[in-house]
Amino acid sequence: MTRVLVTGGSGFVGRHTLPALVGMDVDVHACSRSLRPSANGVTWHRADVLDSASAASLVAQVQPDVLLHLAWFATPPDFWRSPLNLRWTAASLDLAQAFVRAGGRRIVGAGTCAEYLWRASPCVEDATPIRPASVYGGCKAAVWSALEPLARDAGVSAAWARLFFIYGPHEPPGRLVPSLVTAMRAGTAARCRTAAHVRDFLHVSDVGSALAALTMSDVTGAVNVASGQPVAVGTIAKGIARRLERADLLALDDGPAEDAFVVADVNRLRDEVRWSPRLTLDEGLDDAVTWWSEHAPPAEARLAK
Repeated sequence: MTRVLVTGGSGFVGRHTLPALVGMDVDVHACSRSLRPSANGVTWHRADVLDSASAASLVAQVQPDVLLHLAWFATPPDFWRSPLNLRWTAASLDLAQAFVRAGGRRIVGAGTCAEYLWRASPCVEDATPIRPASVYGGCKAAVWSALEPLARDAGVSAAWARLFFIYGPHEPPGRLVPSLVTAMRAGTAARCRTAAHVRDFLHVSDVGSALAALTMSDVTGAVNVASGQPVAVGTIAKGIARRLERADLLALDDGPAEDAFVVADVNRLRDEVRWSPRLTLDEGLDDAVTWWSEHAPPAEARLAK
């Protein structure tokens, strides 16, 4: 049975990826700074991926065939510019080297659409220029630029999942969907500041499913993980207001003209990984609004970005 080690398994994306992997009948291991009990087909290990010695010890102990590296600093809005991105860059490459030394055979890492130059056309993996505008995007791009030749020289299969705009249960509270739901349920004004911007949204359960499919495939190189469907941010905001019957609280600003279109070309995901979303946008919003209505933080709502 193939043994897969997942970093970041307790995070927003990871917690939806683990059950998808378990459902594929593989031996799933995950790590966390605090030990979690083995449950639901996942064996947990205590390790700090930012500590190269701890990460190397973990890999030596687990001896995984496949590494799915999801762990990274992702607290909004700080993650865009945080110097912690530099630490994660070094730690990610140290982890990859430890995996190669241990005889692993496939690495899949989590990248971001922020690696691309954002322009008024879909992002294509091997065609759209890599020109990140943030420290976060630059560090993710740097990891892949080093990881790809490292894996090739070692004879290890490698893929890089470029994630687009994810929403759903457990996402950080300051992001678009939870901030709007929280504000409206509190009866306070909910302002969407980039309503005219077009983005590519995918529910986090579908992201987890796509990552599991990519991980267990033999597809290599960068692969966009997204819906491929252009949706205005204002459409998301209006959909939330309609579900909560609080359109009176919603204010929409078009947002700046720059970076107004960020959508993925998903041909590789669909045709090579052979994966397509399970949820429609309406179904995904139904789930997200219901979850956040039940789990909204009690603190005063933040304004939507």
